[in-house]
Amino acid sequence: MLTRRQKHILLKFFSMFSVVRGYNILVIVVAQYLTSIYILAHDKALKEVVFDVNLLILVLASAATIAGGYIINNFYDSEKDLINRPIKSRLDRLVSQNTKLSFYFVLNFLAVVMVSYVSFSAVIFFAVYIFAIWFYSHKLKKMPFVGNITSAILTITPFFAIFIYYKNFETVIFVHAMFLFLIISMRELTKDLENIKGDLAHNYKTIPVVYGEKASKTMLTILFLLALVPVYFLLYKYEVGHMYFFFYLSVLLLLVFLLLLWKSKTKTQYLVLHNILKFIVLAGVFSILLIDVSVILNRI
Repeated sequence: MLTRRQKHILLKFFSMFSVVRGYNILVIVVAQYLTSIYILAHDKALKEVVFDVNLLILVLASAATIAGGYIINNFYDSEKDLINRPIKSRLDRLVSQNTKLSFYFVLNFLAVVMVSYVSFSAVIFFAVYIFAIWFYSHKLKKMPFVGNITSAILTITPFFAIFIYYKNFETVIFVHAMFLFLIISMRELTKDLENIKGDLAHNYKTIPVVYGEKASKTMLTILFLLALVPVYFLLYKYEVGHMYFFFYLSVLLLLVFLLLLWKSKTKTQYLVLHNILKFIVLAGVFSILLIDVSVILNRI
């Protein structure tokens, strides 16, 4: 049996894990390594990529910066989340705001110190990234369009750190990035629809608040059509191995998303749509393994 103190510590741990969304960070870490192995450094020996200390540092620094980003975002959105996510918000509040801010500064400091081992350019990159996350949480998040676009860019920025490190400028990488950017943009707008009640109460000028639900649904439809463009190129112009299964599944899920979108009116219905897009992103991460199964065997 756990003592009262041990239960208290365990609850604090789960609270902090919830604040930094540890599950999301774990997915991003896996995604960075899979992207490095299968896409960005596909011409290097597997051992050379997996045991690359510089890559490990960049991945750990990304994880620390993203965790810090979730903390500062949670700090600014604490009141709004009481309306939009009451259960999660109660768990998050088990850790004081001062403790959260302390973790925020420590994580960002560690990230900058770690990447100083890689290069001065990496320090500048992460310093700008940290500032951009704070500025988004403090100011840009409350602005329509700008907030959505910035959020989508910040989400894929950790992959640009790896992209710059390997200096791989193949066109197919940009097409993959465009598809990811559009799906994340759809997710952000859907999240705004899901959280419209809290956004209205706290004067967040999101797209659904300013332009209404119908306009938001029209924009999501346009984003869906735009997402079909990179899918077409990835299926018919580039070699993606068995990853084509993922893109066909994505189109099918996006069609389901679109059908449900125009019938959705409640928070629960928008949450289902949000989860469909989250599943597409998660499936996309692990489908990287399907690009070329022989890649691992040939590079051991």
